[in-house]
Amino acid sequence: MGMEDFLAAARGDVEADLLLTGARVVDVFRARVVEESVAVYGGRVAGFGERRARRRMNLGGAYLCPGFIDGHVHIESSMVSLPEYARAVVPSGTVAVVTDYHEIANVLGVEGLRFMMRAGEGLPLSVFVMLPSCVPATPMETSGAVLEADDLVPLLEEKAVVGLGEMMNFPGVVNGDPVVMAKLSACAGLPIDGHAPGLSGAALDAYIAAGVQSDHECVSAEEAAEKLGKGMFIYIREGSTARNLEVLLPVVDGASQARCIFVTDDRQPRDLLEEGHMDAVLRKAVSLGLDPVTAVRMVTLNTAERFGMRGYGGIAPGWRADLAVLEDLEGFRVRKVFKGGVLVAEDGEFLPQVEPGPPAPGAMRIAWEKTGGIGVRAEGSEMLVIGVVPDQIITKKLRERPRVEEGMAVSDPARDLLKICVFERHRGTGNVGIGFIRGFGLREGALASTVAHDSHNLLAVGASDGEILAAARAVERMGGGQVVVRGEEVLAELPLDVAGLMTTLPLQEVKERVASLQEAARFLGCALAEPFMALSFMALPVIPELKMTDKGLFDVGSFSHLPLFV
Repeated sequence: MGMEDFLAAARGDVEADLLLTGARVVDVFRARVVEESVAVYGGRVAGFGERRARRRMNLGGAYLCPGFIDGHVHIESSMVSLPEYARAVVPSGTVAVVTDYHEIANVLGVEGLRFMMRAGEGLPLSVFVMLPSCVPATPMETSGAVLEADDLVPLLEEKAVVGLGEMMNFPGVVNGDPVVMAKLSACAGLPIDGHAPGLSGAALDAYIAAGVQSDHECVSAEEAAEKLGKGMFIYIREGSTARNLEVLLPVVDGASQARCIFVTDDRQPRDLLEEGHMDAVLRKAVSLGLDPVTAVRMVTLNTAERFGMRGYGGIAPGWRADLAVLEDLEGFRVRKVFKGGVLVAEDGEFLPQVEPGPPAPGAMRIAWEKTGGIGVRAEGSEMLVIGVVPDQIITKKLRERPRVEEGMAVSDPARDLLKICVFERHRGTGNVGIGFIRGFGLREGALASTVAHDSHNLLAVGASDGEILAAARAVERMGGGQVVVRGEEVLAELPLDVAGLMTTLPLQEVKERVASLQEAARFLGCALAEPFMALSFMALPVIPELKMTDKGLFDVGSFSHLPLFV
């Protein structure tokens, strides 16, 4: 279709492909709702008002919105293939996502990035890619790949790529590290996302001055207000583990809302199927008092403008006919979804036929003969302990007296002091980071997973050394995945045949297996609502305070490894 044909349709000289009548159009440009008919031709909005059309559809007074956009999400965290992810989110009104594939990049490098970009082609979901800026997240852990600026530059030619993903190494930015600055320079002029929890004052000034433009890690309204006042975009996150919407919503006002967007970051299968995607975020925001049209702007126009997504985020002549039909602007029940003018979802049902895609085996090279076991000799009367904070990815730095048996510090389930281990799985180094954690509540048994942000080594927590090793071995046998064990018995498991991060299983089966994992963990005493999601962040050495890497206990504040005993 050429411009001449489209202009003829816009003028009304030829029939539109589709005319949507009886619609209450959400006008995100003027923050209003208007009763209007919308014509579609060649996958784009041709114009408004009554006109001839090959097909007419009366929406019966329903609200017609631009399709929703998630401005920051790690699709790998859904644990399903891209086609299955589309099957989950499109019926909720999502037509586009902006993703950072740094999870699979930490395992498979450039090969993993290209694998995911190919998987996103041809889906009824637009997948825009922010290139991973921190693979690995820090030099304080061992990942499966290292991506330098020279590795990223060729990927800028990929059609899906729109910018540079979250710059987690904020100390490197602030101090002008040449490796970090080379990546920022390579992507100058493009959107560059940040990741700087708690950064403030002069250090924040330097971070922004280097070219970083956004942040999604704010945990207080005061932090978000400072960053907004210094020109940053603020991504208000409401995911499966980190839920910051209620705390940050007070910063959204008439002056700031254009620089605020809603994102999920990480959302698990159960939440996608039971709560929804961006529609769930909208429901919560409006229930907390946000104006509905402002809320819609924060998942449509604001996001599209932030990332330069021309033709997305609004209903206007020449813009993409990516549309969501809503029952109301409170419950945000999505009745229909159009992608390029084609009906792709109706009443929660995903209409296109898509295949799950192929597996992509990840490394599982644990050099057991080099590890030397996971015993810890008690070298003091007090040790540092990771303190889990429910529903957050930050942790506390605790000091506790160890339980000692025959000179060795061991798990103490009665006091909720469990051993946590990170086994390096990519390069066969034999590295094992060993420490202790409070907050999981296991009375017995162990959990293990290869979903362990960001380097995705094999992470395990348990009530005894034997059970930790049994869980780790069970994950190794699957080639990656998640397990719950008691003694030597595997109580529940989820194999992850795509890099140890995702599975080619259907979404519904993944939901059921995740539920079985959670039920098994609760049976063993775990008090966390999302134990494996919480576990996955215990190895992320860019989120305060204490974390565990394959090289040992890591203090984010001092950006250094610490001895276990003090």
